[in-house]
Amino acid sequence: MALGMMLAVMGGMLVCVQNTFNAKVKEQVGAWATTTLVLALGFLASLLVGLISEGMGLFAVTGMETWYWFSGIIGVGVVMSVTQGVQQLGPSHAISIVMVSQILFALLWDTLGWFGLEAIPFTWKTAIGIVLIVGGVLLFQLSGNKETAHQKVKQVG
Repeated sequence: MALGMMLAVMGGMLVCVQNTFNAKVKEQVGAWATTTLVLALGFLASLLVGLISEGMGLFAVTGMETWYWFSGIIGVGVVMSVTQGVQQLGPSHAISIVMVSQILFALLWDTLGWFGLEAIPFTWKTAIGIVLIVGGVLLFQLSGNKETAHQKVKQVG
């Protein structure tokens, strides 16, 4: 469990760094070029590491629902949406909204047992946790100046 938690924290950090970098790339080359670059480099890195660690077993994908293969296409929407959200709102605001939406959708899918997940009952403790998380993010979103650092630099320059 501790390893899973550490990996989740690392994943959260990497998502934030990746999307901050993506927003910077998008400033120079546009959204579609950024998405293509990000996903192509990700594909090459995954392929290389996968071949090194798993060999040809990397391509043994039997016993899987065919529609799961389309998650890469969903990745295009993820990169496009989050990259532009980070550019518009700044990393902390955009990623906090992404985090809340991920939690809410994961809760929905867990509760309903969608996508092959085992249904997990929705409890009052879950409801309190969601209210606290959403409340904390709303407090964060509504506090301070809504002007992003990017907008401030544009005004000065």
